[in-house]
Amino acid sequence: MEKIDNLDKKIMNILSKNARIPFKDVATECNVSRAAIHQRVQRLMETGVITGSGFDVSPKALGYRTCTYVGITLERGSMYKEVVKRLELIPEVVECHFTTGPYTMLAKLFARDNEQLMHLLNSQLQEIPGVVATETLISLEQSFKREIPVHFEDEEQGA
Repeated sequence: MEKIDNLDKKIMNILSKNARIPFKDVATECNVSRAAIHQRVQRLMETGVITGSGFDVSPKALGYRTCTYVGITLERGSMYKEVVKRLELIPEVVECHFTTGPYTMLAKLFARDNEQLMHLLNSQLQEIPGVVATETLISLEQSFKREIPVHFEDEEQGA
């Protein structure tokens, strides 16, 4: 992975606060040309440092009122990749993590209501070969969501 310098960090810091900001405004704030910003952002995307720039759609606006985290226990951890393939086929599952601790996996999903949640759990997740148990945690409210902060080298030395 290429070294990320302070200009890259400054660009990422600006974009993480407002991904729609015009490159000319980023260039002005960074005291470099718009072409330099474009090249830097392109490189950061190509190297996987910046992984997205889309819009977040509110699940509630689409009728999904229940956000749920499901701890999934597998028969064997080695079944993880096959289970992931099956979970990817369920559109309501929006995240999946291979974890340590009491669960083999942790999945985040959205359901329209408790009936749909029960169907997703009983008729879809628990029917996947290798899934031996699930534990459901319903999120009552998302208090905040943010990107990881971008720190500059001089800040890191003082920390």
